[in-house]
Amino acid sequence: MQFEFGFLLGPPDGRYLTRERQDAEPERVVVLGTLGAPERRRMRSKRPKSIDSAEQPEPVATQRATLIRAPALGSGSEAERWLESLRGDEDGRVAEVAAATSALNAVVRAWRAAATDPYARDVAADHALVARVGYGDGELVANGRFDAAYELPRRERRRQRRAELLEPQERFARLLGAREQLLACEELVLRARSDLAAGRAREAALQARIALEAVLAEVNLEHAGPVIGELEGDREGVAAAANAALDGAPGPDMQRAVEQAVDHMEHALRRHRDPRRAAEEPS
Repeated sequence: MQFEFGFLLGPPDGRYLTRERQDAEPERVVVLGTLGAPERRRMRSKRPKSIDSAEQPEPVATQRATLIRAPALGSGSEAERWLESLRGDEDGRVAEVAAATSALNAVVRAWRAAATDPYARDVAADHALVARVGYGDGELVANGRFDAAYELPRRERRRQRRAELLEPQERFARLLGAREQLLACEELVLRARSDLAAGRAREAALQARIALEAVLAEVNLEHAGPVIGELEGDREGVAAAANAALDGAPGPDMQRAVEQAVDHMEHALRRHRDPRRAAEEPS
């Protein structure tokens, strides 16, 4: 799988070998390379440079991330069959993209910790300018050359009513204009959802615990309705998962409890943001 992003991911260009455990076989080779980087010139002066206009955009670099399976497919014919099967299997393509995105985010996460850089962010497949799937010699694939490959279409989006499309923009304007207050729990719930999506079970459990308490403290109880009772019921399961996460990954039942609690928190926030539709949304 190969992605190209219109921004730098954080880790420096290079080849990285990933394993699930120290004694396990390698899972993937991740190759990062920067394309179209602007030439770096020595600054001749430490003083800011005067300009007459800023009409032309600054050139930006694109970073390519290539994720190569290890071990490789057995033969060229096997690789060809695999690629052809993906072409006609949307679920298979979705799974392939999800696995590659998760592996790439594990690299970004490791860099975030190693470099103590809180701004190195997780990515989603939708962030990529282009995504490709294919096969070929490992050395050539690392440099963007395949024996056979195709580009994946951007994720299909459901058609939305105009009102649904405008709602985020309207709230965005209200928040910027200080006509509505941004709740602390909104950011905390988003972080918990991001951890779940990335498969970070321990972080998701710990994040969900504080997010849950913040939701219960901040949301409008009148508008949130019956879902508040569900959140109260989630407290015990989330607390148990968070306690278990201090020693290792929570078990499957605990992980499901965390995901259910995050679903309930998102539901409560939707009802809190739009009291007019609260009665229409199922509890």
